[in-house]
This record gives sequence, structure tokens and C-alpha cells, in this order.
Amino acid sequence: MDTPLSTIAVVGLGTMGTGIAEVLALAGREVIGIDISEAAARQAVASLEASTARAVGRGRITEQERADALARFRTHDTLQAAAEAELVIEVVPETYEIKQQVFRELDAVVSPTAILATGTNALSVTRLAAESLHPERVLGLHFFNPAPAMKLVEVVSSVLTAPPAVEAVTKLARELGKEPVAVGDRPGFVADGLLFGYLNQAAAMYEANYASREDIDAAMKLGCGLPMGPLALLDLIGIDTARTVLEAMYAESRDRLHAPAPVLGQLSSAGLTGRKAGRGFYTYDAPGGQAVVPDALTPSAGAVAGTGREITSVGVAGSGTMASGIAEVFAKAGYAVVLAARGQEKADLAKGRIAKSLERSVGKGRLTAEVRDETLARITAAGTLDAFAEVDLAVEAVAEDLEIKQQFFATLDKVCRPGAVLATTTSSLPVIAIARATGRPEDVIGMHFFNPAPAMKLVEVVRTVLTADDVHATVRAVCTKIRKHPVDCGDRAGFIVNALLFPYLNNAIKMVEEHYASLDDIDAAMKLGGGYPMGPFELLDVVGLDVSLAIEKVLHKEFRDPGLAPAPLLEHLVAAGCLGRKTGRGFREYARR
Repeated sequence: MDTPLSTIAVVGLGTMGTGIAEVLALAGREVIGIDISEAAARQAVASLEASTARAVGRGRITEQERADALARFRTHDTLQAAAEAELVIEVVPETYEIKQQVFRELDAVVSPTAILATGTNALSVTRLAAESLHPERVLGLHFFNPAPAMKLVEVVSSVLTAPPAVEAVTKLARELGKEPVAVGDRPGFVADGLLFGYLNQAAAMYEANYASREDIDAAMKLGCGLPMGPLALLDLIGIDTARTVLEAMYAESRDRLHAPAPVLGQLSSAGLTGRKAGRGFYTYDAPGGQAVVPDALTPSAGAVAGTGREITSVGVAGSGTMASGIAEVFAKAGYAVVLAARGQEKADLAKGRIAKSLERSVGKGRLTAEVRDETLARITAAGTLDAFAEVDLAVEAVAEDLEIKQQFFATLDKVCRPGAVLATTTSSLPVIAIARATGRPEDVIGMHFFNPAPAMKLVEVVRTVLTADDVHATVRAVCTKIRKHPVDCGDRAGFIVNALLFPYLNNAIKMVEEHYASLDDIDAAMKLGGGYPMGPFELLDVVGLDVSLAIEKVLHKEFRDPGLAPAPLLEHLVAAGCLGRKTGRGFREYARR
């Protein structure tokens, strides 16, 4: 197997196969493209011609490099064409029967030293290898879509795979400009193993009518910095493909989080498989199209039930980073703001933090000195909640403890004028339990800002079963005025973002506990393969392991799903005082400031 892998066959010329062929041809490999469909082969050639032409237009390659790459790509309609290949990569439909047939035929065609790679992301590489005459040369080579752009390649070994085969394809991946990650054989591997559980939960959330498809997708993009929302991503992947992956994952894990949401089966059975069909969770301009077009589920612009209350002044309670950030946001938007803390000194310190933040914005050219001064002048620091007597909206941003918040709202109930809207910024506690601490639960709502509040665009608007329509309308309107994107969600643990994010983080920890992959490989896989701005362990250390554990416990208590139980490793690190960046050690160690 000590070959340069200069001639490579790609079996299956769909979107993924064509993308892999492009990567190989541009990297100087002779590429044998094989597909039983002449139409697919013609489309692959056309796609390669078009994509390389765009690359020339953008100055990424020269016209000569384009011509050379196109000359290196030949298409055929039979596996016999793979006879001279040193590596064969199959990306045929995701079923054992089809893939096993391909491997059986390749055994009779290729050299005994040729490496056979499956592009599966859901099926057992070991099972496929066992059907081969030479199982030691079979492995997984999982590219991500679109293959020319995505850097991650998962190199999957079975218990039968010979190390030289792994070394050869790992070297190839690096020569292609990719980042190879070595993983063992289990459904989903690293990236899809974490990604598809999250996508499945998002589908189940939509199916339960907890939130609209638009709000679920906007929440994950704006709240987590993801390149696509989960439902739009399912449409891109293919809802039938996602269901196949989840079925394979569930068959092995028996984790309810991997049991395909029924809506995936319903859409698949109806032929509504996503972009390729022109309709899935969303409706597209054409089969294979990218542009979303309005349909019966598309919300009307600005449609909110009820007429809102007038808001001219806002009270923000708390002295921490979140409270000062929220106060800054309201003041920038032109509201008169009362920033109240426990004591005048803490209130003044919080206002001082805002002044420093505004000064940094001036230094970066984002604000003028005049706007800075006007914003700061709108903020009054107060050492007592009595200063909230005349505010139209009171926003609580104190400690994430139910008893503390209930006591706080009982006080707001006495201090604030009748008709004032009372909002909590809780990220995990039941808003109704906080509302019932007042004599006016209809005036209470959740406004979950994200940290840092001045930068993050998302606000989860959480209405309880008692929240008045005009209160909901008021908060939606206020969010728009302060230039935030409101998403509606019901009053249950985690709301949208945390309910989808933290089980994903918890599953990443379980991967490490099971010695399936390293911290670095998992972080790299999710950044390079999923487009995440941070890997799960980077994010856990930033959020704080104690905060993460508390949210996991709340989710587990609410939904009673064994798969949501906090990973023991997370509990052990918190017990040891390893809470992440703030303590200098979490999943990784950090230099003390």
C-alpha cells in the first residue's frame, strides 16, 4: 500500500462525488469518475467545468491549471474502469446492499494493493470491510459537503484496517489541503455523531409546535453563530439522508436523542426531502434550488397579536456584565434607563463598565463621542429598586437562582407602577414560577439576552400561559427598536438555544469519556466539518463548566430523558473546581491573567 495514490477512482458522481473529484483533479491526481448514469456523468463534467471557471474568474487558479484539471478527469459507466486506480472512493447511495455490491465488484477489478474507501457517514465500515476479499485495505474517508470548501476529512479505521492504508489516505488528505481526523468506526463518527442528534432535536422541537421553523433557525444562527439553522441544514443534507443516518445511530446507541423525529419520516415518505426536491421544511424556487420562497407557513412581516403598551423608560436590575450590557443596549436605542443594583457603589461601578464599553466603541470608530455622551447621559445609576417606581419596563438580570428571582419579582410587584411590563432574563428557569411571585403574572415575560448583550442580536421572548397578548406585543416591538431579533418560544427549560446546544455539548463530553476521540479532534471536527465558530470544549470552557452543568441538570429534570443526564466527567470537573477559563482550568488549562 506504499503507493503515491496518483490515480484515484470516484464511484458515484452525485454532488459529493463530483466535489471530491474536483478536489483530486485540482491537486494533480488522475481521476476516474464512475457512475452508471450517463446523465450524472455529464452533469459532473459540467459542474467541474463551471466551478473551475469560477475559480479562474476569482483568481484562485490559472486558465492552464483549469485546463489541466479538466484533462485529468475522465468519466465511465462501469467499475471495470477502476482497474488502474490505487485508491477507490465510493459515494454511492447510503445502503449496505448497494455499497456491498460495489465492494464485491471492485474486489474482482482492482489490484490487491489498491485501497478501498467508503464515503459513508452512517453505515458500519467494519461490516462493509468484512464483505471484502481484502478487509485490511478497506477504510472510511468521509468528506464534508461542499467537498472543495470544507477542510475536514474523517479517516475511519475498522478493527480490520491495516495501518499503512490509514497512513496513505491521511497523507493524501493533507496533500489535498484538508485536515484529517482519525476516528474509530461508529455511526456518525465525530462530526455527524454530534451534529445529527442536534438536528433531530430541532426537528422534534418544530414538530411539537414549540417554535416556528424561522425562529428555530434564527435562534441557532444568531445565538450560537452557526452558518445555517438546523432545519435549513436538514433541507440541504436531505431529510431522507438525515433519517438514514439517525436510524443507524439509534440502532447502535439506543439513545432516544437519535431516534428519528416522526416528522422526518413523514416528510421523506411524502417525497419532501429538502432542497433536492424543492420542498422540505421550507419551500424552494425549484428542485435543487437554493432560494427559499414563501409558503403557507411563512409568517407575515411584523405579525404580532395584540397592541403593545407604550415604553419610554426602562429599569435594568443587576450589577454584572449582563445587566450593564442590557442597560447599554437600551440607552443606545434612546430609552431613559435606570440601572439599579444592591447599593449605590455597585450601581456606579456598573455604569462605569458601560462608560468603558462605549469608549471602546468610540476608539474603534463605531460611535461618535457625541453619541457616547448622549447614551451615558440617559443612564441613571441607583442603589435601590425604589427608582423603578415610574419605569414602563423592568428587566431583571440578577443571579440565576429561582428563589432569588422570586423574591426579586415580589419586590418589583410592590415597586413598579400598574401596567409596567416585568421581564426576566433567565436562561433556564421557569418564567411562570417567577411570574407567580407577583400579583400580576399577566405582566411578566421572559427576555433572554445573549452575552455580550451589545453584540449579540438574539433575544428569546418567552411567554407563559398567563402572559398577556399586549405584553408579548410590547416586548416584540421593543426588541425591534433596540435592533435585536426576537424569537418566540414557550416557557420550558432551555427555551430554543440552550435546549438544542447543551445536549450537543454533553454528547461531546461523552465521546471523550468513551475514549472515542480527543478534545482537539472533536473541536477541529465541529469547526472544520460543521462550520461552528468554536469547538464544543472551547465553548464549554468559555461558558463555564458550572453554568453548563446547571443547565444540563435543568434540562434533564424537565424532560426526564436519560440521554440528557449530565456526563459524569462534567460533574467531576465541576466538583474539582475546574470551571473553565474563569478558574484557569476546565477541559484545558489556561494562563492566569
